[in-house]
Amino acid sequence: MCFDVLFGILAYIIASAIDKGKSFANIDYLLVCTSSVLLIIVFNKNKRLYDTTLFFYIDRWLSYLTRSFIAANLVVTILAFYVGHCGVETRFYVVFLVTEYLLLITSAFFTRWVLRRTRMYAVRTLLVGTKTDYERVIRFLKHNSMSAEVIGYISETTTYPEGDDTPFLGTIDDLEEVVHKNSIDQVFFMQHRKNPVNLEKHVELCMELGLVARVLVHPYRIGRAHSVICSIGTYPAVTYHNVVLNVYAKAAKRIFDVIFSIVGIIVFAIPMLITAIAIKLDSKGPVIFKQTRVGLNGRHFKMFKFRSMVQDAEAKKKELMEKNKVSGGLMFKMDDDPRITKVGKFIRKTSIDELPQFFNVLFGTMSLVGTRPPTVDEVSKYDTRHWRRLSVKPGITGMWQTSGRSEITDFEEVVALDKEYIDNWSMWLDIKILFKTVIQVFMRKGAC
Repeated sequence: MCFDVLFGILAYIIASAIDKGKSFANIDYLLVCTSSVLLIIVFNKNKRLYDTTLFFYIDRWLSYLTRSFIAANLVVTILAFYVGHCGVETRFYVVFLVTEYLLLITSAFFTRWVLRRTRMYAVRTLLVGTKTDYERVIRFLKHNSMSAEVIGYISETTTYPEGDDTPFLGTIDDLEEVVHKNSIDQVFFMQHRKNPVNLEKHVELCMELGLVARVLVHPYRIGRAHSVICSIGTYPAVTYHNVVLNVYAKAAKRIFDVIFSIVGIIVFAIPMLITAIAIKLDSKGPVIFKQTRVGLNGRHFKMFKFRSMVQDAEAKKKELMEKNKVSGGLMFKMDDDPRITKVGKFIRKTSIDELPQFFNVLFGTMSLVGTRPPTVDEVSKYDTRHWRRLSVKPGITGMWQTSGRSEITDFEEVVALDKEYIDNWSMWLDIKILFKTVIQVFMRKGAC
């Protein structure tokens, strides 16, 4: 993180020097560049790039760094140039961004180089486990910044034959002798879930010897679930989750939603007013259709849409269920729905009927991008496997829309797309889905 700040300052100095120093003390320039650096750090923390215990190959590190750079500077560019109308010259800004990105890449490689160079001062570590455990820990340590050098390993019960090319140093009964012979500073104990070992006396021995003892837990593997180890008071806790949004990600997504929902309300204020008048003149009933939908983890909320159907549409839905294109009643879709009004056909085709959902996003019950918001009736028919699609906020748009809203008639395919979105969420994915949605709306493709 410190390197990112330093290289951000250096990028500003270089861009100012190329600009002949005119922008060096300008408050607009300082605010824009400072915002860029700070947002990149926030996005990097979201990807846990500063976590010293995480396992990252260099290509993944660079990929996450690039995504953070693009997402952060996209937000800064929109707010600074299109909302705030700041006086930063384009030439300076482009030079700053190019320099900043190149220096961030340099920072990534420089950080890893420093970490490799400082391995010579790393804590001398002994592993208690198997040969496989030793090889995996060595591999992980090569790709994170934890200061540990594994000198060798001892097994819990087994003596390995001579000629083994790994540094096998004995069994756990030889722990004290091995520690003294090899000047060990800390001991890693592998705690296998299938064959748990009572490590209390061995950890106590480490305490008597003045060593650091760490217990490496083998967590259960559950499909694509992520696991995080933390503590609640004095209780270690292994947390499993398959929703990738952490505190920083949720905050970033919420800020993104608030900003662009306000922008959407302002930009589409006149079209929404015209639509409201057209609906009122076309048929009887309220302009806004409010329907109870199911949101995050089963929470009920009122979703707003421009009314595109006759006033008693919900009552007539039961009569039309036999024409439903989606089997099982988990969603309702039909061709040439007779409940749709003349104005309704147009606003559905152009997706204008969904514009009031910007208020849902602003109020926090929906997101710009998410899963399809189901009705209460649909959710009552869900199986267990369907509920995971409710683990994030529903969205105005999502992968189910950009993959063809009208064409999908298999509910399981909708669920699969929602799960794909949840498992692979990133700000960059949200931005791509939004761009695809805009293109589809202009092409009038897939509207429902």
